[in-house]
Amino acid sequence: MQYRVERFIYRRVKKIYDDVSLLESSTLINQPITTDMETLTREVKKFATDKKLEIEMLQVREEYRREFLGNISHELKTPLFTVQGYISTLLDGAMEDKTIRKKYLKRADKGVERLIYIVEDLDMITKLESGDLNLDITEFDIVELIRNVFELLEMKADRKKITLAFENEYIRPNFVKADKDRIQQVIENLIVNSIKYGKKDGTTEVAVVNLTKEKVLVRISDNGEGIEKQNIPRLFERFYRVNKSGSRAEGGSGLGLAIVKHIIEAHKEKIYVESEFGIGSEFSFTIEKANTRKKQELK
Repeated sequence: MQYRVERFIYRRVKKIYDDVSLLESSTLINQPITTDMETLTREVKKFATDKKLEIEMLQVREEYRREFLGNISHELKTPLFTVQGYISTLLDGAMEDKTIRKKYLKRADKGVERLIYIVEDLDMITKLESGDLNLDITEFDIVELIRNVFELLEMKADRKKITLAFENEYIRPNFVKADKDRIQQVIENLIVNSIKYGKKDGTTEVAVVNLTKEKVLVRISDNGEGIEKQNIPRLFERFYRVNKSGSRAEGGSGLGLAIVKHIIEAHKEKIYVESEFGIGSEFSFTIEKANTRKKQELK
């Protein structure tokens, strides 16, 4: 009687194990019959918890995938429809008017440029994520590089009456070790963002700080509109925009901050962001100091 009861309970317990795939059938066959319901309950609860977390993670990923596809569709659709609209108008007879033809072709060309810009940025992110983009590590003066970026973006800043400046007026050369072109791209993207979301007659300041013996911290701050706290964790996502309509009007691919993050992480460095809505934002990243200080250039 005892044996029959144990066999009956064993079959029920084994079926539960098999149903939830906690153990293989062979594992139970080679082990003594057990009726330890406390152990079974504990393992089933663990299984249920793990599966719940897995399902929640899959739901988050699916939501992100849907949002990403929606964003990329919108980003590509706008310039595509723009180009199509102008070309269709020309083909329908507007081509005969030289003034309209030239104007519409210029606008179509801008739409094509935007498409190329988005595709190139997507291609760069893909290469960064897959590790196919090799970094050309050299030693250079980060202060000189920032001055060059200031010159490149001077006209863009002037249009919004924004001043580009170093936090310390008498900043000295500071040599670092990194991919010069990629770091310039990072600084450009961060300063362009500060101009885009900056206030008229505002200021964008850059500081270069000797953080440790091995690291330099580059800090870019502004007194613009700032970022609401709930938006900060998603700033570096592809196509994520805090102000969707306003930022699209300003141009850009919506991939700038995502590229910045990938470039910094490819250098095995860190990027940080602090912001207070209505007051301003500060982005900063670390970079390795150069081994040689090039004393002859510092003199």
